[in-house]
Amino acid sequence: MDTEMTATLATWGPIVVMCVIFYFLLYRPQKKAQRERENMLNSLQKGSRIVTIGGIYGTITELNDKIIKLKIADKVVIEMTRSSVGSIADDKSLENDD
Repeated sequence: MDTEMTATLATWGPIVVMCVIFYFLLYRPQKKAQRERENMLNSLQKGSRIVTIGGIYGTITELNDKIIKLKIADKVVIEMTRSSVGSIADDKSLENDD
């Protein structure tokens, strides 16, 4: 019986170890990043200064569940999907881009 257990462990052990490594190195960090992005998108509000995925800075003038109106210059407002927001712009990111 002990020989069967050793043979089973030798067969399935490496597969189980690879699954655990896969979970901790790939799946878990990806889920955490996805959760953080969803929280960031849900925290958007009128007046927030953002950076789009394409690198455009602007201020949100209107938003709903799917669409954002972004003021990028005087009298220039673009309409874009909420998912195209890359990040919320902070003062530090604006200083570094000058």
